[in-house]
Amino acid sequence: MKMSELRELCFKYTNLNNEDINIIENIAKTIQFIADSTGSDVFIDCPTSHNDEAIVVAEAKPSNQVSLYKEKVVGKLAIRRNEPAVLRAIDIGMPGRNIKGITQEHIKVKQSVEPIRNNEDKVIAILIIEKDVTENLDNDRKIEILAEANEELTSQITEKFEKDSYIAYYINEAILIFDEDGILKFKNPGADLLYKKLGYNEDILGMSFSNLSVANLLFKDIISSNSIDVHELEIAGMCLQIKHIVQSSKALNLVVIIKDVTDMKQKEKELILKSVAIKEIHHRVKNNLQTIASLLRLQSRRIASEEFQNAVNESINRILSIAATHEILAKQGIDEVNIKEVINRIRCSMVSFEKRDNTNFNINILGDDIRISSDKATSTALVINEIIQNSIKHAFQGRSEGEISVIIEQSNTYPTVSIIDNGIGFNVDKVSKNSLGLMIVRSLVHDKLEGNLNIYSNNEGTKVVFDFKN
Repeated sequence: MKMSELRELCFKYTNLNNEDINIIENIAKTIQFIADSTGSDVFIDCPTSHNDEAIVVAEAKPSNQVSLYKEKVVGKLAIRRNEPAVLRAIDIGMPGRNIKGITQEHIKVKQSVEPIRNNEDKVIAILIIEKDVTENLDNDRKIEILAEANEELTSQITEKFEKDSYIAYYINEAILIFDEDGILKFKNPGADLLYKKLGYNEDILGMSFSNLSVANLLFKDIISSNSIDVHELEIAGMCLQIKHIVQSSKALNLVVIIKDVTDMKQKEKELILKSVAIKEIHHRVKNNLQTIASLLRLQSRRIASEEFQNAVNESINRILSIAATHEILAKQGIDEVNIKEVINRIRCSMVSFEKRDNTNFNINILGDDIRISSDKATSTALVINEIIQNSIKHAFQGRSEGEISVIIEQSNTYPTVSIIDNGIGFNVDKVSKNSLGLMIVRSLVHDKLEGNLNIYSNNEGTKVVFDFKN
């Protein structure tokens, strides 16, 4: 069985499923009756993947009148700048009445549009009824509306807004003011510019709210709420923030302020994408570091030398301390971390790795929550790792248990970290200045953290204190 032209166009240009197309096909069977009874050209347009285009999938010309079209329109595109009513109805699901448009044959027409919805209340097509613009334009009413608008605005702006109202002409937001009947009585240049972007080719002054609303809201519902409502929506590739302000004046009953926040939203999206990318980078760095640590573990098990194994184990702990920072950054997606959380991860990996020789020890993390940059966090993690590792290795020799406390303090100057153990202590003056661990600690504190390092020790334990510029 040959596929119908309507179905073929829908499959080719739209994302509609089979059930949606069935609904459109059933409605298409009735449009000839609508065309004959109204004396109008009738069409069904469906949304395409482009937000400024729709595809004509069905048409019917009136049998009892001359059609406005010389050629077949099915398969041609309706674009926003020529048919704003159609694309607006697709965007927000609102019907429109007697909105000016331009046909594919460049004829000016008035369009009345009605959304066609599926069982899930989603707009899947638009029913369009078109008439010659001269037949539908009530010139007397148009002149009357514009005259009323001019008279009321002259008095209202002078009396109510005075000179300040003219500010509306110099701001970027679109400002529209409707009377109690929902007729537009005032607009600023920002409104003209916005509605031109939406495809409106005629002067919008005097139009009804139902033909101008860019949100799926009814005039009577907004008025009855008697409040200030703010909505955001995407339409015609723009992100708009719409504010409705109900006024007590009948002449100026509803103020609508529309702000184009597309650039701001785009920057927000870019920041989110960058955040995701940064998280992914940190995740990969963390995985690579852990892989290196695993390879070093495997290598150390193949070497009998205890000295070599100790050196490798120290390197593994250093690598894992850096990985701890990247693991947190991978989850949070920001360039700051809580130093206590980093230290806690170092403790977990170190205790499981270093616990041996029948010595039980506790590592306590106390003090303030301080957020620091990822660069400072990595350096701080390395310093704390070196000091804790040194305590575990030397402070509890000949003892069955011990305790190490890491205390973080946020002072009025620099944050301070103290690592205190209750071990056997040592003579600070006799510590070798060539010790790799001490060289790493001093270098990181002075060069990377821009801080100071102090070591105190006696037979009751050791206290290492360093501060850093945050």
